[in-house]
Amino acid sequence: MSRRYIVEFDLKNLPMIQTDFLVIGSGSAGMRAAIEICQHGDVLLVTKGPLRESNSRYAQGGIAVAMGQDDTVDYHVEDTLKAGNGLCDKVAVEIMVEEGIDRVSELIEWGAEFDGDGNNNLGFTIEAAHQRHRVVHRGDETGRETTKVLANHLQRKRKIQYIEYCFVIDLVIEDEVCFGTIAIVNNKLHWICAGATVIASGGLGQIFACTSNPPIATGDGCAIAWRAGCEMIDMEFVQFHPTTLFMEGTPHFLISETVRGEGGILLNSRGDMFMEKYHHMKELAPRDVVSRAISNEMQLTDSPCVYLDATHLTEEYIRKRFPTIYQTCMYYGLNISSSSIPVCSAAHFMMGGIRTNIETETNIQGLFACGEAACTGVHGANRLASNSLLECLVFGARAGTSAAAYLNQFGGRPMPKNSVKNKTDSKLDIDFDVKSAQQLVRKSMWKYAGIVRHADDLQHVRKILDGIEIDQAYSPNDIEAFELQNMIDVAKLITQASIQRTESRGAHYRRDFPQANDATWKKHISLQHKDS
Repeated sequence: MSRRYIVEFDLKNLPMIQTDFLVIGSGSAGMRAAIEICQHGDVLLVTKGPLRESNSRYAQGGIAVAMGQDDTVDYHVEDTLKAGNGLCDKVAVEIMVEEGIDRVSELIEWGAEFDGDGNNNLGFTIEAAHQRHRVVHRGDETGRETTKVLANHLQRKRKIQYIEYCFVIDLVIEDEVCFGTIAIVNNKLHWICAGATVIASGGLGQIFACTSNPPIATGDGCAIAWRAGCEMIDMEFVQFHPTTLFMEGTPHFLISETVRGEGGILLNSRGDMFMEKYHHMKELAPRDVVSRAISNEMQLTDSPCVYLDATHLTEEYIRKRFPTIYQTCMYYGLNISSSSIPVCSAAHFMMGGIRTNIETETNIQGLFACGEAACTGVHGANRLASNSLLECLVFGARAGTSAAAYLNQFGGRPMPKNSVKNKTDSKLDIDFDVKSAQQLVRKSMWKYAGIVRHADDLQHVRKILDGIEIDQAYSPNDIEAFELQNMIDVAKLITQASIQRTESRGAHYRRDFPQANDATWKKHISLQHKDS
């Protein structure tokens, strides 16, 4: 499916940056890993964009945590397992829920200001598929608050350095041991030589035409791990968020699930409520159910969107509870206190990714993964709302601990025995339109491998992806071409796993196999790159 390396290099001839620990990504998982790990050595955190730009930053709803008086760890575990549709790792879920209480408490100690009653009592809201009010939040800017606090804390750590606008191209692997990465730093290829490497690079929503993810989310971490030989798991399980803003000329801005948690009602283009006929929990049904319901109503009414009505709430309350959503919609000329919000579903979160154990170890020595790029087993076939930031905090900290333990056994930084290199005689076709190829990937994946899938559609998109695969060496500065190859690699993994799973489960729905098949498919699909 892909070459091992996608750029020509020879380690002996590359400028080298050395560090004890390398963290790839500056979302909540990456920053929390760096904070934990800096107690044990020098840390270099590299990020594709600015330090505070990540999927985490745009999380609106909150952090699910069993800290309410009427809540328990057991209730939270139960809800998570139910949402995961038989594919969660129960031990991993228990770790996330139990340790999450300390991680959120820690965040508050570091300065996080979550909504409450003014007497140091947290305010909890409810989201889809939760049986208790357990989601802590800061208005609809919980991700922004979380990443702000983590960034401030990280920047006070003397042993953490970071490089912004650094593009990681591939992992350096020798004898199934990771020795850092090949990356573009200041427009030049570098070898970042690290004793231990943590991938925390976030999601892949940008391989779909409709997504809530920022432009940086092109699946780079999953792609480089795949090419390096990491085991990839559950790649068919892409969560589509039911409600993003649908207005011509606007991005697919996320409309938080908490709007429905506060009583928002979904209406089709005829003005009819419809969720009751799809699920007894109506608007608070699991995300996969709501997304498919919206898709079906759009088809039935021949409409490009449905509507989310929150006009039962006062304008004062909306401005206080959902300041970002209110202001963004007002910017586009829509007052959500008096008008329904046009919404459609969009690619939002990857449940699968780089397979790790509960200690965040991958199958490659010296390489760890956490956050959305990793698959620890906590989400199964369908993530429970607001468990994502919780997972990042818990397993980010665990990644730091595990990476430190790994390096400690060597008493210093291990180095490759021989110079790793990649040679190719081919060159990038200067007439190749990378941007158009990216758009083709995105449109094709949305149309043929999106919310509802079918074998014929999946085979069709696979042919499209095969037709645009690049087999040339890239210019060291052609980041968009690197992104394109990453998008293709990840799209093929999703498509391959979706073809293999001949049933419907969680976020993966096959209209040619509409029922779950526990006898055959209550298991994971694992994919691994093999050099030819």
